[in-house]
Amino acid sequence: MTDASLTSWIDVPAGHDFPLANLPFGIFSTPQRTPRPGMRLGEVVVDLDALLGRGHLEGLGLNHEVLTATVLNPLMRLGKPTTVALRERVQSLMSADNPALRDNPDAREACLVPVATTTMHMPVEVGDYTDFYSSEDHARNVGKMFRDPDNALLPNWKHMPVGYHGRASSIVLSGTPIRRPHGQTRPNEDQPPVFGPSRLLDFELEMAFVTFDGKPLGERISTAEAEDYMFGLVLFNDWSARDIQKWEYVPLGPFLGKNFGSSISPWIVTLEALDHLRVAGPTQDPAVLDYLQYHGDSHYDVPLEVEIIPDGASSGQVVCRSNFRHMYWNMRQQLAHHTVNGCNLRAGDMMASGTISGPEPGSFGSMLEISWRGTQPVAMPDGSERKFILDGDTVVMRAPYFGSVSTRVIPA
Repeated sequence: MTDASLTSWIDVPAGHDFPLANLPFGIFSTPQRTPRPGMRLGEVVVDLDALLGRGHLEGLGLNHEVLTATVLNPLMRLGKPTTVALRERVQSLMSADNPALRDNPDAREACLVPVATTTMHMPVEVGDYTDFYSSEDHARNVGKMFRDPDNALLPNWKHMPVGYHGRASSIVLSGTPIRRPHGQTRPNEDQPPVFGPSRLLDFELEMAFVTFDGKPLGERISTAEAEDYMFGLVLFNDWSARDIQKWEYVPLGPFLGKNFGSSISPWIVTLEALDHLRVAGPTQDPAVLDYLQYHGDSHYDVPLEVEIIPDGASSGQVVCRSNFRHMYWNMRQQLAHHTVNGCNLRAGDMMASGTISGPEPGSFGSMLEISWRGTQPVAMPDGSERKFILDGDTVVMRAPYFGSVSTRVIPA
């Protein structure tokens, strides 16, 4: 259920990112026990293996091996009916009118772990990672900067969700520092390229969805079926070295300018938890091909913000307030396009939205756009300015229901 009026016998303050209507999945550990699956409710983590051991998860097809795995992949391989049923069971157990745990102090102590005593880990082993390019405002902004402002979108952009395959091994959890990358750049177009640290390091505000196992190789997934293969979403910061990327991307696209790191939030929020945030998408003109057509509200009203905190500061400057609804291509279309050629999916694959920019300057989802290619610096509370991200800066992305993804940049 996603009813925002659901109440728990656990005290969850109003406006908390993790109410009973959410219950996201993650991997946590404690000083006493190794990483394992849990679900977040307010300021506690529900230990799923402990629930199983006390007989509260009977009839769901779960076992100790799945619920002590160090990633969620084994659970996800059981499929969407299992994860939906598990979430609903935990939601019932934690509901205000259910005495099973509420009135059993020993069970509460065994099954509920204070968040403050936990360490979070990568929730999934990411097998493959795809990055899309699905915000029209972002694509137009980039096209205006680097191409003809009157023809900012490339001819294919409104006909398909453009994407590329990225590097799964460098996707890391919130809190993991990102090192400024080295690479080739060509700062002077009249001179040969040079090697050194990127000078134009940037964030990209994105969301990413995680998949269940897909159909066999050679079979496609339609837009009508797509959500059956989506487990949930995370906040996603797709770091970008703009100067490296600019020099290398012709003719094959992003490479070293992107594969040095991407950062995700620790809790995977299920699609079911987001049902109440569904909204209609934009009118797609020209009309899309048949395999990309869809019915129903398939975009999501999720407010997003990005803060830059300078080195040594306790707070920083919010440089972006955007929304996940600012997408031209939705996730159903992205998945249908990804598989239309018969490409198969595996549990734990991750597909990112591409930079999420809105129509106004305050909603642009990257420093490339916010500073308009470095021509409009952004003032920080400490008196410094930012065109791009400096060493020591911490970039924090936040969204209701998702918490945050926070990453500090360390020197090359």
